[in-house]
Amino acid sequence: MTKKITVLGTRGIPDVLGGVETHCQNLYPAIKALFDVDICVIARSPYVGYQTSEYKGVETRAVWAPKKRSLEAIVHSVLAALSTWFDKSDIVHVHAIGPGLVVPLLRLMGKKVVFTHHGPDYDRQKWGYIAKQTLLLGERFAVKYASEVIVISDVINNLIKQKYGREDAHLIYNGVNLPKPLSEDHIQTMLARFSLQPKGYLVAVGRFVEEKGLHDLIAAYRQSGITLPLVLVGDADHPTAYSIQLKQLAADTPNVILTGFLKGDDLQAVFSQAKLFVMPSYHEGLPIALLEAMSFSLPAVVSDIPANLEVKLPMDAYFKVGNVTELAEKITKGIQQDSVDYSEYLQRYDWQDIARQTVAVYHSIDKSIG
Repeated sequence: MTKKITVLGTRGIPDVLGGVETHCQNLYPAIKALFDVDICVIARSPYVGYQTSEYKGVETRAVWAPKKRSLEAIVHSVLAALSTWFDKSDIVHVHAIGPGLVVPLLRLMGKKVVFTHHGPDYDRQKWGYIAKQTLLLGERFAVKYASEVIVISDVINNLIKQKYGREDAHLIYNGVNLPKPLSEDHIQTMLARFSLQPKGYLVAVGRFVEEKGLHDLIAAYRQSGITLPLVLVGDADHPTAYSIQLKQLAADTPNVILTGFLKGDDLQAVFSQAKLFVMPSYHEGLPIALLEAMSFSLPAVVSDIPANLEVKLPMDAYFKVGNVTELAEKITKGIQQDSVDYSEYLQRYDWQDIARQTVAVYHSIDKSIG
């Protein structure tokens, strides 16, 4: 009999901005293509335009969520967890520590649970005291009560060993797809849309939240005196004082271009023609946006946080997180570089291998899967 995996903890797929979302959009179709297993990814209703749908053989189903930052993840996760009572799933795969709060509930319901830890979200600057404590509790519940735990980096693996004594987590990295050929017409259309020239701009990608450090990037860009446009791809899920201030800072800085959220071929077109990729983050799990930039052979300048260091770029690609002056110097040098061959770095980030490794974890708790 075909087995079923239900997935929760993501805003949704396909083409919803976010690291967990990109992870799920790539992982589950890869699993579906390789193994005889049914998969349902539960999405948060405000982020998708469907009630039920399908993406590359993977069932997708929307469950209601309040579009309020402090309540969205936990309310949706409880509702999604309760819905698995009826869906005949053999394993529930929970992503991220906020949704991790429902792992004990799922176990009480008799579910086998795999939990993927994507990073210590309580370190994000946007959260207040109560939210941070809630996220810490989610991490504790998920790591302690999940049948199996997956971590996406050595940094996270060491964290849960030290904090919770969980020594048996499975290290399975994020992945990246090699770029597919894009039509020249589409590339030119996207460049014209934002008045850009091929190899004539810097690009950064991320949600407009404090921990992405985009305010530092704009300050460094101003300090550098660079005239190549700076393209910021992204927006805020929920308007905040920070996102409003960031947009105003961008509007007040010549040659800063805000594209809003881009996805699919539009995002790939902008990536493919950039001169330099910049990631000034204060917090990441394992940064998929950086891996994507590397897949396009873009020179990169990134902060020296542990998650970025784990990618093991040449040390001159890194700057001290929060140091605007050093960032300005690095991007000035970075735009003088030609494309970089990252093929050696990218070998361990293959989605087919990641799919097989994930199914091996499923098999460890249900021998009939995989």
